[in-house]
Amino acid sequence: MNQDISPTAAPVDLEQPDLYINRELSWIEFNRRVFEEAKDNRHPLLERVKFISIFETNLDEFIMIRQAGLKEQAVTRSSVRSPDGRTAAEQLVAVRERLAPLVQEVRKYWRSELLPLLAEQHIHILDYEQLDVLQREAMRIYFENEIFPVLTPLAVDTAHPFPHISNRSLNLAVVITDAPYGERFARLKVPPALPRLVPVQVESEEPQAVAFVWLEQVIAAHLNKLFPGFEVWESYPFRVLRDADIELQEDEAADLLLLEYIEQELRGRRFGTVVDLAVNSSMPPRIRDLLLDNLEITGSDLTVIDGQLGLGDVMELYNINRPDLKDTPFNPRVPQPLRRESDLFEAICRHDIMLHHPYDGFGSVVDFIHNAAHDPHVLAIKQTLYRVGANAPVVQSLLEAVENGKQVAVLVELKARFDEENNIEWARKLELAGVHVVYGLMGLKTHAKVAMVIRRERDGLRRYVHLGTGNYNSTSAKVYEDLGLFTCEDEVGEDVSMLFNALTGYSRKNVYRRLLVAPVGLRRGIVERIEREIALHKQYGNGRLIIKMNALTDPDMIHILYRASQAGVHIDLIVRGMCSLRPGIPGVSENVRVRSIVGRFLEHSRIYYFGNNGNEEIYLGSADLMQRNLNNRVEVLFPITAASMREAILEHMLKPILSDTVNAHELRPDGFYERIRPHPGEPPFDSQSWFIMHPLFEVEEEEEDDHGKTIRAIPSSA
Repeated sequence: MNQDISPTAAPVDLEQPDLYINRELSWIEFNRRVFEEAKDNRHPLLERVKFISIFETNLDEFIMIRQAGLKEQAVTRSSVRSPDGRTAAEQLVAVRERLAPLVQEVRKYWRSELLPLLAEQHIHILDYEQLDVLQREAMRIYFENEIFPVLTPLAVDTAHPFPHISNRSLNLAVVITDAPYGERFARLKVPPALPRLVPVQVESEEPQAVAFVWLEQVIAAHLNKLFPGFEVWESYPFRVLRDADIELQEDEAADLLLLEYIEQELRGRRFGTVVDLAVNSSMPPRIRDLLLDNLEITGSDLTVIDGQLGLGDVMELYNINRPDLKDTPFNPRVPQPLRRESDLFEAICRHDIMLHHPYDGFGSVVDFIHNAAHDPHVLAIKQTLYRVGANAPVVQSLLEAVENGKQVAVLVELKARFDEENNIEWARKLELAGVHVVYGLMGLKTHAKVAMVIRRERDGLRRYVHLGTGNYNSTSAKVYEDLGLFTCEDEVGEDVSMLFNALTGYSRKNVYRRLLVAPVGLRRGIVERIEREIALHKQYGNGRLIIKMNALTDPDMIHILYRASQAGVHIDLIVRGMCSLRPGIPGVSENVRVRSIVGRFLEHSRIYYFGNNGNEEIYLGSADLMQRNLNNRVEVLFPITAASMREAILEHMLKPILSDTVNAHELRPDGFYERIRPHPGEPPFDSQSWFIMHPLFEVEEEEEDDHGKTIRAIPSSA
């Protein structure tokens, strides 16, 4: 972008489209960075395979949600334009043009680079044609015993209508010869319950040698057993992705009806509009046309792939017992105050405690709920649940709490995308046990991560609170980077009580003493603090903003960040995924630097740092700077009131991230990213590896917080 904007030039229109990066194209560039991790040989080999799987899984979700939404808008000829000035139809064209070569590049890299590297490590991914006689005989037996009984061939002719092709299913389009009637067509679904990579015996002097063959190739080699009496001519794999976004008519689905409504919509997800048909390049035009016609889509919805379809299934290789080809495991820390105190509540009462996952273990959070469930002094537990996963020790503790006579109230967000089924199951179990279960506010997702324990103590009732940036999910907490805070500070507890009252009852409260809560005041709170930074910079010249988040797409927030940059405020944005702001534009954003960290751990914490002329403020929480987070979700940002904790977050978390020369990419004004490399002569710096070795907080120190109350923080000695 060549835009000459001098200080004497006319004021820049900050709404002009070329100041904004299209969010869908920005997402594609994020997934490209995921793919680059697969290409990075500093990662062990099976970790690189894992990144290929993550890339593909990400892409599936993007097509089923974002591309599907664009397609729906284009079909209805919506006049709405994106901030960068494109119609939905124009965005669809741009997305497909950007995705097509990237998808092919991933297949080429898998085929030409990763497969040979796996073979060097005695992990062989074979095509069926490469199997020897003994291996083929073993596959025949496996097919007859394990595959054949679960296959259901479906003929397509005048008596048999074209079958429904379920979402994300892998299929074979089978063409057979019938002498009296000519060519016939059948569809065969590859069973998703079976391993996609079928183990094959391999003769090798290497004891760790393993081999696999693709399931659909095993099936294709034995089609004569499925169509006896016919000559099978051809078979071609294809895969369908459908619109998987659940549209809620919440005025018709309140409370318990909402649960049943979402269950119905989940069943309908497999029948959503077809968004993408993926086929191999070997499929002839006549078969492609047959599929397109019967799926009622056009060639613009067709993706031709030179390689394996559904490459996300290569995650199965990660189950191979080869620790030498995986990241070195580490033991998460237990924060020092929790090691010293046998009573978790006593430890929290003595001082605020911060956790940095996965470097600090999530077990402390699980223990918080578990101990509350069994503590005779605890009267009640209240918690929000967004994504807890299939195995949820936190939920089990809540069930035990009810058995032990505690009052338990839980907000289960049923609309957590692709976790709806898990959440419905947990909601039913909690309700059957006697938990007060609510499903959130009308028209809003509850994304806040909050838990509160009410305990009777000598001086009365005390609220113990956990506030976090991540989900109460013990599995994802091992690989997601997040922050959490334990506190029993009175004003925070009062705010959390008011929040739960608003979630479970009726409340018009829109002003909280410590918390910033969306949708009522979070946007305003952030804007006011950025405006303050602009004013202070004009007065003192030391304006400073650092914001770490998953995504930045809200036009109004980008607008005010541009204004802050124009005023001279120095801004660092650490945005893992989509970023619609263009940095480095003279006269607009030359004071903004945007970095993205993609590495071993998924950077998930949100941190908002305001310099405030030396009186620094730091807020942590669940909210990204996206319209959905600020306008359509219940989100919480919470302040860090201990100066030592603020210093540790700045000096020993944000600054190391901003110094990363291993995992970091920098956004250019043109919307593309380039990897940040160390300067000549400097060693590379990996912030995630550094965090494994350096805890944020170690040494206990008593101090007063911003409101004059004595707390004990745990500053870093790193």
